[in-house]
Amino acid sequence: MISTAVEQVSTFAKDIDFLILLIGGLVGFWFLVAEGVLFFLVFKYRAKEGGKAAYLDGTDPKHTRFISWPHRLILLCDVVIVVFAVKVWVEVKQTMPEPDQIVRVVAQQWSWSFQHPGPDNQLDTPDDIKTLDELHVVVGQTVQFQLVSPDVIHSFSVPVFRLKQDVIPGRVIKGWFKTTQTGSYDIQCAEICGIGHGAMVARIVIEQPERYAEWVASHATLAAALPAAPAPKQ
Repeated sequence: MISTAVEQVSTFAKDIDFLILLIGGLVGFWFLVAEGVLFFLVFKYRAKEGGKAAYLDGTDPKHTRFISWPHRLILLCDVVIVVFAVKVWVEVKQTMPEPDQIVRVVAQQWSWSFQHPGPDNQLDTPDDIKTLDELHVVVGQTVQFQLVSPDVIHSFSVPVFRLKQDVIPGRVIKGWFKTTQTGSYDIQCAEICGIGHGAMVARIVIEQPERYAEWVASHATLAAALPAAPAPKQ
């Protein structure tokens, strides 16, 4: 359902979409039940001519069941949500697969800089390729990203990956993704970072290995146009 509006382009996008739909479905169901019961009781027990009000202290088992059983069912739904949420959290945030490629993402007011490994496929070597507002990766490969910021808090967001990670000044934050199809997709800053926040957009270009190799070869001999980001402290 969500994928009809926003494509799923990472291996974990389907799991995150399922979790969103699960939460939305359960919350929506209980909202309809609660509102339905509310309106039913409002109309059924509305004031009538000659009717007398009664005080209910809530200790009658018939009344407590009306509260306790829905309460138990809602708690059961919460447990189901937590189980799936923990599964997705461990997969996306707690697990770091062996990467095929490592890139550095520098978020600064108000643009994105990317540092790619050169022909040696090693980061922080003289043949690194630095780009502005355009990240290149190979389809089907596991990419580890290192997020850094020299100024304020930003947020690295790739909607088609269902990925969002804050970028904190003074820290190197690592994450990963594995793409499932080629194409060019939006990268956004999802944290208000100043007057130019709305213009802080970039593109991620996902290519077949042959096209990526051609891109690397065409850029490997160019002079670096951007300063290198500091290497992460191990």
